[in-house]
Amino acid sequence: MARRLRFNGTGSDVTGCPAVHEDLDSGEIVIHGTPLSDPEDLAQLRHLGEGETPIVVPRELLVDFGPKEATRTPRIIDLDDFGKLFENFEHTAWRLETRRRFASDEVAPGYQEFVATGEAPLDLYHPFFATIREQTRQGKRCERVRIVDNPPTTGQRYLLYSAARNRSVGEDIRNMWRADADRLRLPAEDFWVFDSRLVALLNFDDDDNLLNVEVITEPAAVNRYLQVRDAAWHYAARYDTFEAGLAT
Repeated sequence: MARRLRFNGTGSDVTGCPAVHEDLDSGEIVIHGTPLSDPEDLAQLRHLGEGETPIVVPRELLVDFGPKEATRTPRIIDLDDFGKLFENFEHTAWRLETRRRFASDEVAPGYQEFVATGEAPLDLYHPFFATIREQTRQGKRCERVRIVDNPPTTGQRYLLYSAARNRSVGEDIRNMWRADADRLRLPAEDFWVFDSRLVALLNFDDDDNLLNVEVITEPAAVNRYLQVRDAAWHYAARYDTFEAGLAT
């Protein structure tokens, strides 16, 4: 089975080499760069095993993108503290949604009516909407990109329909086909980025219920999510344009 590798970063501005990747399952680090090939240099190396290839990378590459701890302890917050992040961010809240279903949507007012008829009232039933309306009224930005399967799942069709409700309180919603997200190697994670400095990684159970949230503030880790944000936002389409394309 192929490894699940995450791109951590590169020290190059042009070629993308050298770079650091991390095995998401084993925690092993994969580094690629220029091989060390001079015989006199190789002769100075100790414990170089058969089949091993020494490579040369700038020190800054490991400082910036290498792991800082042998074992990282996640910082978990509950859903109440997660809600406070939307009350206290300073300028931008941005989300990537990659899931095919959210259990919370299926108990929302109007969901079953939408499943039956394709339409439903879009009431502002949750305190989240009031919070976002107030934040965007102050000039703050709330944005998200949603990944959509082809054909869309029932839950994704509901989100496309109900995006008008989010838009009405000031959110900017965009969408992207999953094939395009895979081509861009976007992670299969749901997360929010607040003020480009804090990532809230959403953890779900097997029944698609939101359990808790992991807060990430390590600069190198946050930077990886910012790169995902920039790529997703660049290639995603406005929700209304995307939805109109489904009908053609």
